[in-house]
Amino acid sequence: MAGTLVLEGIVVVLALPIVAKVGGGLTVASTTYLVVLTVAMFLGAGLQGRSWALTFDLALQVLLIAGVVFHWSICAVGIVFGLVWVYIAYIKRDVEKRVARGQLPGQEPIVDDGPGGVSDS
Repeated sequence: MAGTLVLEGIVVVLALPIVAKVGGGLTVASTTYLVVLTVAMFLGAGLQGRSWALTFDLALQVLLIAGVVFHWSICAVGIVFGLVWVYIAYIKRDVEKRVARGQLPGQEPIVDDGPGGVSDS
């Protein structure tokens, strides 16, 4: 997830010249918006071990999509990366369910010994 945020931050920085050339020029507001969002993405990459990291990542996507106020290309980047983050959230949830059920390769299956109890063998 940290790598995805770093790549997204790079793409957002690369949106600066597009907004400057195609979007009618950069304003102080659009430049500040993109730079602050990029810094938040780079800093957020270091916070991916936190329990609220995925919520933070998804909130960044909403902010990026809101960049349509400045230029549609910013919104397009937000939609593409938003789909990536929705897929990451789906995969994370699926892996957590499989871990809880003991269904991942390398996990020891739980054997039920009947009404007496459960053993690990």
